[in-house]
Amino acid sequence: MPRPQPSDFPPYFGKYISLVNANSLAEAKGKYAEPLLTFYTNLTEEKADYRYAPGKWTLKELLQHMVDTERIMSYRLLRIARKDKTPLASFDENTYAENSLAAIRSFASIKEEFIALRKSTDLLIQSLNEEQLSAEGVASNNPVTANAVGYIIFGHMLHHKNVVEEKYL
Repeated sequence: MPRPQPSDFPPYFGKYISLVNANSLAEAKGKYAEPLLTFYTNLTEEKADYRYAPGKWTLKELLQHMVDTERIMSYRLLRIARKDKTPLASFDENTYAENSLAAIRSFASIKEEFIALRKSTDLLIQSLNEEQLSAEGVASNNPVTANAVGYIIFGHMLHHKNVVEEKYL
């Protein structure tokens, strides 16, 4: 299935989808899954509690945010691909971050959760055919295709990789 078209997702998510340089979700998985997993799991313990400015997330909080977001997005992907037409609610990333308890978790445990979730999401993506990927649902009061949600997952990881490289390393 080709790249999502602008009509396949809300404009806000265009910033993530534009970061994914792949002509299909399968290509994106093949191109990005392993390098992104390696990048995030190789972040050092010394930087785990570092925040680049007051009020910004630590690396532990950022990685927990990525886990939370991917879990929500993979749930959306599953529901939409299975043609569930029930509208899916939005979520407040800051409320999730405030209540994640990332600060008292070990960086290793967050990385372990990230590894398991990434594998699960990749297996879900691998299991979907074109008909499932072209399915459309509603998330955060906006129409979105399963294919676009898959691209958003990889684009979100790429976005935060850029932030980590620019602000944390």
